[in-house]
Amino acid sequence: MDVLRSASIFAKLTLLVDLVPFVMAIIYLARPTERNLALMRPLSLAGLFAALAGGVLGVINTLHFGWTHEFTDKTYHVMAIAAAESLVPVLVGFASLTVAWLLVAVGMGRRVAGVAM
Repeated sequence: MDVLRSASIFAKLTLLVDLVPFVMAIIYLARPTERNLALMRPLSLAGLFAALAGGVLGVINTLHFGWTHEFTDKTYHVMAIAAAESLVPVLVGFASLTVAWLLVAVGMGRRVAGVAM
């Protein structure tokens, strides 16, 4: 939880956008309509791009730290931690999208079977 407290506003927004497709998938699972499915597609793209942008910003910040500090053992240690933390938005985004689309698949199955109609 300490990592979330120390995260930048952009990182927190990225994580929030990463979770939006998951929430939309739950809505689609509850009400599998064409409208909800149509919303799922652009929200998934937004989640994907947010995950990539969050990861790239983390890499940029890690490299910036590297070129503004003298290379010591401590610098390498901090850069390793920063590199690992920069992958968090990518992991959250891709995991959220994976679960979201699995939920959509279940919702589509329910819709085809006529259970949800």
